[in-house]
Amino acid sequence: MKLSYLYVKRLFLCGLIVFCLISPLSITGLLAQDTVQQVVPGRENLPAQEKKPYLIMISIDGFRWDLADKYNARFLKKMRSCGVEAKSMRPSYPSLTFPNHYAIITGLYPAHHGLVDNYFYDPKKQATYKVSNINAVRDSSWYGGEPLWVLAEKAGMLTASFYWVGSEAAIDGVRPTYYYKYNEKIPIDRRISAVKSWLELPEAKRPHLITFYFPEVDHMEHLHGVDAPETAAAVKFVDQSIEKLYDSCKLTGLPINFIVLSDHGFANLDTTKYLSAPVLDTSHYLIRGGSALTHIYARDEVGQRGLSKLYKQLKLNATHYKVYKASKTPRFWHYRTKDDPNGRIGDIILVPYPPYSFYFGGRKGLGAHGFDNRLQDMQATFYCWGPAFKQHQQIKSFPNVAIYPMVARLLGIEIPKTHKIDGKIKTLAPILKEKDGH
Repeated sequence: MKLSYLYVKRLFLCGLIVFCLISPLSITGLLAQDTVQQVVPGRENLPAQEKKPYLIMISIDGFRWDLADKYNARFLKKMRSCGVEAKSMRPSYPSLTFPNHYAIITGLYPAHHGLVDNYFYDPKKQATYKVSNINAVRDSSWYGGEPLWVLAEKAGMLTASFYWVGSEAAIDGVRPTYYYKYNEKIPIDRRISAVKSWLELPEAKRPHLITFYFPEVDHMEHLHGVDAPETAAAVKFVDQSIEKLYDSCKLTGLPINFIVLSDHGFANLDTTKYLSAPVLDTSHYLIRGGSALTHIYARDEVGQRGLSKLYKQLKLNATHYKVYKASKTPRFWHYRTKDDPNGRIGDIILVPYPPYSFYFGGRKGLGAHGFDNRLQDMQATFYCWGPAFKQHQQIKSFPNVAIYPMVARLLGIEIPKTHKIDGKIKTLAPILKEKDGH
């Protein structure tokens, strides 16, 4: 069945009104109804950076590895065949929106960069980070690592962001030169026009790295599940929008590179298989997290002394979920006490596997993510094309932290030797053309 652009758009807008109650980024958006472009004054590209490549990095939230084929995303299928297509991209654990967008942009696993969940507690701060708390979202003290826009701006290369996790916080004192506070009031055509306008600025003022974000697919999957016609419509909407963005950027005549990726996959849920979180003594323990990962924190010495007993009780009673001490989670996750200098992972974590998930009230959605990042349903998407990339390449699955060093090399920016990241340049270096164009 073919769906017109107007029908897709109308269907998305109707669903979005309801679904803003579920998506983390859309909750943040409701609290940030600011549609004015933010510009950091006084910046210009250094002359040495003006001839460097251009890159637009597009994230489609929740765009599972198989959705382009499942719903015939015509434009994306066409462009990936001309450039580079990964079998899939492995998200970092937990496979949630904020931890993974920030992993992609810093090259660090969540336990290393600090955003260990969409909702977590920091015992040192004695404070909670939650994506619906706009003050926390814009507070740079929650964010570790050095995002790509910070790396570029420090090197004298201008950047822009039409949304990305962390772009509203002055991380190490730096924001993108051009950015928007997150909201979903700005129509897609205006967003595309803004990107084109950035690329039409004089060389000294023109950004070389642009990030762009689509929430629509994630919205529909949460509400209706992966297999629903609403999800199919959202995929069509995004595919058509990226084609419009690409065509608009072509009019500038600039040699622009594109990366299209997602933060995580998606799993269907069974609403008859929701799990109740354990009842705890809240005077000694805190519960944070969500349906696919629940953290339990000891909040005082009494709670600390009782952790061993609590762990054994939870293990004994656990049905359809696993119980881990933070010190003994699977090594593959890079999500243990020793990986977590801020102590933000719960002392005990509870991990269900779909179609089971924890229920904390509210509407019962038909899809979720955040589960074990080794599951096939959690795998994400990665496509790229443009003058810097090789053509007609298919590559195997890889971890999303590998994007950071590859993008730095594409842009011609050195990563300081003192700047430790988890991503390895050898992973994605082979998809880049050599400097002589071969």
